[in-house]
Amino acid sequence: MIGIIALLIGSLGTWLVYGKVLKSQSHKILREAESEAEVLRKDKILQAKEKFLQLKSDHEKEINNRNGKLLIVENKLKQREAVFSQKQEELARKRKETDLVRENLDSQLSLVERKEQELDRAQKQHLDQLEAISGLTAEEAKNQLIESLKAEAKTEAMSYINDIMDEAKINANKESKRIVLQTIQRVATENAIENSVTIFHIDSDEIKGRIIGREGRNIRALEAATGIEIIVDDTPEAIVLSGFDPMRREIARLALHQLVTDGRIHPARIEEVVNKVRNQVEEEMIETGKRTTIDLGVHGLHPELIKLIGKMKYRSSYGQNLLQHSRETANLCAVMASELGLNAKRAKRAGLLHDIGKVSDEDPELPHAILGMKLAEKYKEKPDICNAIGAHHDEVEMTTMIAPIVQVCDAISGARPGARREVVDSYIKRLKDLETLALNYPGVLKTYAIQAGRELRVIVGSEKVSDKDAETLSYEIAKKIQTEMTYPGQVKITVIRETRAVNYAK
Repeated sequence: MIGIIALLIGSLGTWLVYGKVLKSQSHKILREAESEAEVLRKDKILQAKEKFLQLKSDHEKEINNRNGKLLIVENKLKQREAVFSQKQEELARKRKETDLVRENLDSQLSLVERKEQELDRAQKQHLDQLEAISGLTAEEAKNQLIESLKAEAKTEAMSYINDIMDEAKINANKESKRIVLQTIQRVATENAIENSVTIFHIDSDEIKGRIIGREGRNIRALEAATGIEIIVDDTPEAIVLSGFDPMRREIARLALHQLVTDGRIHPARIEEVVNKVRNQVEEEMIETGKRTTIDLGVHGLHPELIKLIGKMKYRSSYGQNLLQHSRETANLCAVMASELGLNAKRAKRAGLLHDIGKVSDEDPELPHAILGMKLAEKYKEKPDICNAIGAHHDEVEMTTMIAPIVQVCDAISGARPGARREVVDSYIKRLKDLETLALNYPGVLKTYAIQAGRELRVIVGSEKVSDKDAETLSYEIAKKIQTEMTYPGQVKITVIRETRAVNYAK
């Protein structure tokens, strides 16, 4: 029992010692926590002070910037005020100068009026004196002067006209060549545009970007495959295919149509479609040649000649389709040969083949009639057929009766009114431009372009335009048409001035 008590007393002492140790440690932890809290508090205070100073400096910078901007604006306003005040002073000065000039002008005008009155009185007195001295009135003297001047002018005009006629006879040859060259230049441009360009229409301008392709790869592939220049510009819903070979233009047009319809446009696809279309066109060309020979009853032609006949479908001459022209010539030759009692089939054969030299790619330096004759000889045509082809433009001597028939029928087909003409739209536009140009002159009531634009009739009001004015008006309209318009041949301008009296019997 005593041992147990002693053990408890020992344990209690141990616990007391351990409690003191724990108490001392707790005080130490509290002191450390308080010191850490104090350090943390000081750090937070320092951070707050730094942030405050940063905000304060930013605020001061912003205020300084605003003050600078306000100062700039204030300086600009002061400059504008100075300029405005300067302009006001200048305006006031100019107003004073204007008032002085106006007063000066008024005084000068009054002086001029007085001088005019004095001049009129002096002129009247002078005329009275002249009439008294000469014994003639002013009107009689003016008539005598006009008659004498008229006779003198007629004499001088006749001599001047004779000189001009003599000079014109000397220079007639040179002047005629110059006129012909000008006419060729004027007409050739329109024919070149019509015969070397094909318009490909598209639904929207978005397709243009796909046709061009990335960095122009598609359009370069198209041009390389077809040999045709493709012009993509700001023309709405249209692409221009430009080239002198009509077959290549047709191949490019059909290939573009297939590519746009299919939607797959890339270099490999372009090459594939162009080759496919080229084969189709060649097959169609052969089929057209065969169908033409069957329609005309011309048999036994060499396949290459049949192919050349089909190729005529894609060629035009002065706006006239070459295949249609050859068909017309062949039929005319057959009719004329029948009437003359000659072989109609041979004449028709020669008429069909007379222009094959225009579509051949061999030896382009030869005239087309000579080239056509050589092709006919190459493909074993009869000598009279070959001679008719080569002689239809007098390049070789005519040795058969068929040759002049082919020459005449070729001229008849080409000279037929409407056979060789401009594109209808450009033709109508040229007529409208002719009429509109003359309508802009004062006194013109109506204008009519007749004879396919070769004559322009201008009707003027008799009360507004005199006979002399009509001559001047005709000359001015002719000059304006010559300088502002492009037209084949010449245009006759007829100005009509008439007075009509109209009544009705009731």
